[in-house]
Amino acid sequence: MSPDYQALYPLMQKHGLGEWAEQLPEQLRQIYQQRPHGDLDHWLAAIAQLPTLDPGEVLLNQSRVAANGIRPLTDTEQQCVSQLLHQLHPWRKGPYQVHGIHIDTEWRSDWKWDRLVPHISPLQGRSVLDIGCGNGYHCWRMAGAGADLVIGIDPTQLFLAQFLAIRHFLGERWPVHLLPMGIEDLPPDLRAFDTVFSMGVLYHRRSPIDHLYELKAALRPGGELVLETLVIDGKAGQVLVPEGRYAKMRNVWFIPTPDTLAGWLTRCGFHHVRVVDVTPTTTTEQRSTDWMRFESLADYLDPNDSSRTIEGYPAPLRAVLIADAG
Repeated sequence: MSPDYQALYPLMQKHGLGEWAEQLPEQLRQIYQQRPHGDLDHWLAAIAQLPTLDPGEVLLNQSRVAANGIRPLTDTEQQCVSQLLHQLHPWRKGPYQVHGIHIDTEWRSDWKWDRLVPHISPLQGRSVLDIGCGNGYHCWRMAGAGADLVIGIDPTQLFLAQFLAIRHFLGERWPVHLLPMGIEDLPPDLRAFDTVFSMGVLYHRRSPIDHLYELKAALRPGGELVLETLVIDGKAGQVLVPEGRYAKMRNVWFIPTPDTLAGWLTRCGFHHVRVVDVTPTTTTEQRSTDWMRFESLADYLDPNDSSRTIEGYPAPLRAVLIADAG
């Protein structure tokens, strides 16, 4: 069993992605065949049990991406829907609200959106690629901002299942699709998207410069990159390379200063590079909840000094940079 992408292919043709659209069905077949997750069928079965409800009011332009029905669910219905959605635990990006059920995710992803959206080009009518999109929370916000096509990519199939569960309640009419793949699965030199987002990805890449070139290759000439990542305080040229884990994460490779990262972008051929936000991550923005019951930021920090990680590195600081493709 795998998701249906028939509604996506005409949109791809419309936005200059026709060649990829022709390749994509076989590409997806190979991904599901070669990288199957043992729980995917279980997750899809849980989604198939969700009741079909009139979405009534759909809200994509507020903190909670929401579907509010024309009638309130009974207590029994709410309990059933909540139990099915909890089978998709852990929920990391959000928040969401479906028919009165508040999915209180680990991250207040709306805070990140609020920090960057005043600085980006209007998304009205644009084609957008969201790399490392998680369960697609920001993809829905991009659609709410008027994007004509939003493709999110993330190889974690649980996040795909969560996206499909939310889409079940929001309805099928939105031009938002999530593909279970990483940036390395994109065709080379697409040169097609108006806006590319890479948020929370760069520090997981062993070669950050290669990642920046991959981002540039996905953008049309003059397109806009929105890059959000971990940074450290310091001068141009400084980079933290953790010796082992960083905030208990194994796969953190390079954490530059904002000026260093701006220099990398310029070196890769981006123009009009600007740092638009630098904000510490707090335990009110990232925390454990009933919908994400594992460890979270409070467990990753030094209990005696919240300005340091448990390993002694500077605590998470995140920056948003915007740049134009040449």
